[in-house]
Amino acid sequence: MLKTSIRLFFLLSFTGALSANAQTTDTVKRDTVKIDTNKLNNYRIQTKKNAIPVPPTPLQIQQELIPVTMLDYKISYWRKFVTFGLNFNQAAFSNNYSAGGVSSIALGSTFVYRVEYNKAPFSYVSELNLQYGKSKNKGQSSRKTNDRIFWDNKIATQMSKHWFFFGSLTFESQFDKGYQYDANNQLPPVLMSNFMAPGYITESVGFEFKPTTYFDLRLGTGTARQTFVLDDSVRKVQSYGVDTANGKTVRNDIAFQVVGIFDKDIAKNMHLNARYEMFIPYGQPISYTRHRLDAILSAKVNRLINVSLNGTLLFDKNTGIKDVQGTEGLSLGVLYKFP
Repeated sequence: MLKTSIRLFFLLSFTGALSANAQTTDTVKRDTVKIDTNKLNNYRIQTKKNAIPVPPTPLQIQQELIPVTMLDYKISYWRKFVTFGLNFNQAAFSNNYSAGGVSSIALGSTFVYRVEYNKAPFSYVSELNLQYGKSKNKGQSSRKTNDRIFWDNKIATQMSKHWFFFGSLTFESQFDKGYQYDANNQLPPVLMSNFMAPGYITESVGFEFKPTTYFDLRLGTGTARQTFVLDDSVRKVQSYGVDTANGKTVRNDIAFQVVGIFDKDIAKNMHLNARYEMFIPYGQPISYTRHRLDAILSAKVNRLINVSLNGTLLFDKNTGIKDVQGTEGLSLGVLYKFP
């Protein structure tokens, strides 16, 4: 019995020791965070050593097209030019001026309107040139110093670099009555011209040579001209080639025509515009060839003030004059051009 009790005591003691040892082992906390951190650091170190090197991406700058709403532009093939000039001349003398002289006043005006259309291969030009001037001397009636209506229209199509095929229509006359005065002021003035007396309408078809922008030459191989004298008082004095004896008022001519035009700045602030016309009628002798040269040389003093010299040379036996006729004028005035 005693032995049994001793054995049971040792057994319980041994069981209690094992239980105490087990409780001591389970209740001890492990530093798991520290272990995980070390593993993480080791992983990072190994990863950094074994990582594949990646080259840096270069910075790239490029243009980017941004859509912009465009304005509604339109191409115009038309060009317009306007020139207006006004000249004024005046002279005054007292009645007892010892050197003598006649008081006078003169006024002249010029208006030019030009329209161009250019769209290859076609072109169209229309130019209206109006000139009128009058002077008044003391003791005399007013007299005309300049009077012209000139309207030229031309349409052309390009054949080569410098050659064109053209058709033109031209009208020429004057505004007012023109008189021939007696040099001694003893005879009354004689009416020599009026509106459409004479008046000219010319139709021409041919070839145009234009080597530069400021010069062109027209060769009107097929040209027709009508000469009008519609004033009965003028027909009694001057026929201008019209058979007025049989009551006719119009004359028709078929001819070959040459027209040369030069329009350029020949120096600083100096411009020359010249037009030469030769009209060779087929039904008349060669001596009845008509020549006319109109030239205007203008020089700008400033933006508005200009000096101009204009002249006309005419040879036309149909006017009743067998020699060369001429007129010339020098003026200082205002000239405005647009644009």
